[in-house]
Amino acid sequence: MPHRIKVLVADDSAFMRRAIVAMLEAHDDIGVVATARNGEEAVAKTLALLPDVVTMDVAMPEVDGLEAVRRIVAQAHVPIIMVSAHTRAGAETTFKALELGAVDFVAKPDAAYANIENVALDLVEKVRGCAGRAQVRVPAPIKRVTLPGAEGRRSAYACVAIGASTGGPVALSHVIPALPGDFPAAVLVVQHMPVGFTPALAKRLDGLSKLRVREGCEGMVLEPGGVTIVPAGRQLALQRNGERVSLRLCDDEDSLHVPSVDALASEVAQAYGAASIGVVLTGMGRDGTDGLQRLKERGGYVIGQDEATCVVYGMPRAAALAGFVDRVAPLSEIPEILCGLCIT
Repeated sequence: MPHRIKVLVADDSAFMRRAIVAMLEAHDDIGVVATARNGEEAVAKTLALLPDVVTMDVAMPEVDGLEAVRRIVAQAHVPIIMVSAHTRAGAETTFKALELGAVDFVAKPDAAYANIENVALDLVEKVRGCAGRAQVRVPAPIKRVTLPGAEGRRSAYACVAIGASTGGPVALSHVIPALPGDFPAAVLVVQHMPVGFTPALAKRLDGLSKLRVREGCEGMVLEPGGVTIVPAGRQLALQRNGERVSLRLCDDEDSLHVPSVDALASEVAQAYGAASIGVVLTGMGRDGTDGLQRLKERGGYVIGQDEATCVVYGMPRAAALAGFVDRVAPLSEIPEILCGLCIT
């Protein structure tokens, strides 16, 4: 019999503990070895049992999820998946947990539990993908790239399309804030995450960056030096009218990921052609590979994050194996590479 993934479930709600255990143990390759009612129990049981994965509630009494993550990361190499409420406070705390070393997160079922099946599928996929992985290695402090004198400079590329999944929020927080305030290309970002979390991601990146970071909305015009996060739950399209390129957001019930990196790269390739750069960061699966093929066919350039700095080397690996990555680089070098490409 193949090895079962051992999971510890931490949540202060007895109902949610039972629900998460049921979601996981419905699959033969996953077994819950213990549950915890608060962060103190979660830390103690993790250190005693050394499970393959911990699922951690964000808000718990006594010792909360953040403090529990901090203690576990300091003492054990066990990947942690946060279970976060659909609230602004829940999203902000989740991003802090990711920066402390949690590897990913899922959203709790909504009040009506109408999305329970989707939550279960998401949780199981991430438990399988994260099992055996260490926590995110917290990168060195952000070092902003400084561009030499602006006189006579022009942009060689007009748009940078960045796609990420597992580990992406932390990776983005070390790419976007490192770009200088006079970065000359528009930046579009797809980060796989549940509906309701992209506004907090945009706000967090905006607070860290010299560039303006916004969540995209229907009809928004892309501007040089502006960073746009495609909203979760909407698929991206771009419309060109002369020199102006604007966002179109549409529903999509057929695609696995909404938004998807494939759609992002395809739309950027169509709108910007050879003036496009694709960047594929850490994440499970192969989303982005097909879109990056179209970007390469139109003459664009592609950067892939290297395996050593990825939380999960899935999306960059798939694109590289398909032959669509021009340069593989560690996370810390990507901002400088972007500036070198965009400035001539």
